[in-house]
Amino acid sequence: MSSPSGSAPSGRLPACPGAGAAGAAPSAAAARPDGYRAVFAVPEFRYVFAAHLLSSLGVVVCEIALSVLVFRLTASPLLSALTFALGLAPYVIGGTLLSAVADRYPARRVLVGCDLLCALAAAGMVVPGTPVGALLVLRCVLAAVAPVFAGTRAATLGEILGEGELFVLGRSVIRLVNQSAQLAGFAAGGLLLAVVSPGAVLALTAGTFLGSALLLRLGTLARPARDGARGALLGASLGGLRRLLADRRVRALLLLTWLPPAFVVIPEALLIPYAGLLGTGPAGAGLLLCGMPVGAVLAESLVGTFLGPRARTRLTFPMGLFAVLPSLGFAAQPSFGWALLLLVLTGTGISYNFGVDRWFVAAVPEELLGQAMTVMQAGRMTVMGLAMGLAGVAAEYAPLRLVMPAAGVLGTVCVLAAIFEVRRTAPGGRAAAGPVRGPAGPQPRTGK
Repeated sequence: MSSPSGSAPSGRLPACPGAGAAGAAPSAAAARPDGYRAVFAVPEFRYVFAAHLLSSLGVVVCEIALSVLVFRLTASPLLSALTFALGLAPYVIGGTLLSAVADRYPARRVLVGCDLLCALAAAGMVVPGTPVGALLVLRCVLAAVAPVFAGTRAATLGEILGEGELFVLGRSVIRLVNQSAQLAGFAAGGLLLAVVSPGAVLALTAGTFLGSALLLRLGTLARPARDGARGALLGASLGGLRRLLADRRVRALLLLTWLPPAFVVIPEALLIPYAGLLGTGPAGAGLLLCGMPVGAVLAESLVGTFLGPRARTRLTFPMGLFAVLPSLGFAAQPSFGWALLLLVLTGTGISYNFGVDRWFVAAVPEELLGQAMTVMQAGRMTVMGLAMGLAGVAAEYAPLRLVMPAAGVLGTVCVLAAIFEVRRTAPGGRAAAGPVRGPAGPQPRTGK
């Protein structure tokens, strides 16, 4: 698929390592020297990047400000913590019941509409006298919209950058923004709350969503919907979901996308009590929470900058498995420094996404690409939320030095099973079914 705002590699990516290597070589060679620079050379992507940076910071700061506001209104630690939990739970709603939105309507309209809805929700939190229940409902609105927005944006990257090597690097940039926003957002939120009220901070987050909507409206092209079908949105969403899950290859790749993060967040969810066990206090806990994002940013940027497409693809299985292994070290109840190192190492496992993105976009039908990316994102966040909740329950009945490494043991077994299934479903040297999208539009594909 050609990029209207810059050159991009044509055609779908090889469905597995080594598949279509001859055909992919020119594209990889062209993308390799420039790396991320080639991605930012596409003007339209720069607008998407800036918009994502604004909205990501807005979401993180909103979570902190809303949590503080709810605690001040109720003095309830449970309700305050619930504001964070509600940032994950409604993902399953948006990812299943609304997933068809990503393909049924023009992408720019969906992206701008989602940002405007988030801005309205954030503005509603600022209204004086808003009941706590209404505040939590508005938080759910933000979370339900998030997977639709993320899935639509991911599919749009394929249209902006082409579904070649630039698409993989563009997805990497989005992940870098997500991890960096956690670090910068928590710091900025804490500083802002030290000088202004939570309401003022929430008003600022509404402004970030409006800014994101404006950037996307002015900086991206109006493209037609990928799927022009009509009918009930709920039926289309569930029908598309059934179609995706009926494909064994897609199921395997979704599992490989979801399982490592599910087990990685278990030690992260228990860092506050672990910091208390070490006696480091809130400052130490804050530094431990920074460990995984720091490792993720380092690994993502280094792998994306210095490795070529084939090398990154070969890292997929080893790094996906490695991500869950450092938590085994918590069996020794490590000191603060060693615990921080284990968390940084855990964060480096994010680099396995380069290969998964490559295979996933090759496996799903073109007309379901937006819905597939929505389901991927919603499933990831949902399993992470469930894993954190189960980790907290387990920690009520077992010591941390058992619960945290148990995530590594169970994670190793599950990730190995997912890797085995992905290998079994790999099409080998044969091209996957469906049209190859080249610079002149869809082209027929021979063979399977």
